[in-house]
Amino acid sequence: MTAPHPAWLDRVTGEVAEQRVDYFTRFAPPADASRFSAVLMLFGPTGEPGAAESALAGDASRTEIVLTRRAADLRAHPGQVSFPGGRIDPADSHPVAAALREAEEEVGLESEGVTVVGTLPELFLGPSENVVTPVLAWWHRPGEIRVVDRREVDVVARVRLADLLDPSRRFTVVHPLGYRGPGVEVDGLFVWGFTAMLLFAVLDAAGLTVPWDSSVIRTLPEGP
Repeated sequence: MTAPHPAWLDRVTGEVAEQRVDYFTRFAPPADASRFSAVLMLFGPTGEPGAAESALAGDASRTEIVLTRRAADLRAHPGQVSFPGGRIDPADSHPVAAALREAEEEVGLESEGVTVVGTLPELFLGPSENVVTPVLAWWHRPGEIRVVDRREVDVVARVRLADLLDPSRRFTVVHPLGYRGPGVEVDGLFVWGFTAMLLFAVLDAAGLTVPWDSSVIRTLPEGP
């Protein structure tokens, strides 16, 4: 039986299914794609007393998401903030299986405490030519997470949605090669690129975001 989860997660899947979220149509994968991955967008209550009930009722201030920072010497996207996840292996029965397996390998997540709400449409990451399936999930029984393999991840964080949504923390990232997109800095993590675009597309669809000043420009920091 599926554990209870906030109604806004179902709102996200509904908005995406009705093709009301432009992000998922703009980055649809090409027909000849050959590299496939899955990431886990794991939301859950903060550890404060009463947070579980408040978060289930839709209180973003009592809700958090699991983020990681990739190791600085990785070949693809080094030092960038990401969601737990990775390549879909032949033994994985589904992108959900891949996302949960990778989360266990990277952060020690126990999947028994996770309710999978659904998968979102595949997205194409041009720089790595990778097709990524986002897996939307609720952490109904949060447990300990940590860095398991420092060759892959050097930071694991449970970040409050209230901080991610804070207009004073948000900005537009400008890359020397011409990229422009949303960014936010929380708990020493500079979130931009695919992670920020997917995160805020989901939070926009959920109806949780508030107006922010997109004219505030930040460039990428040096190093992680």
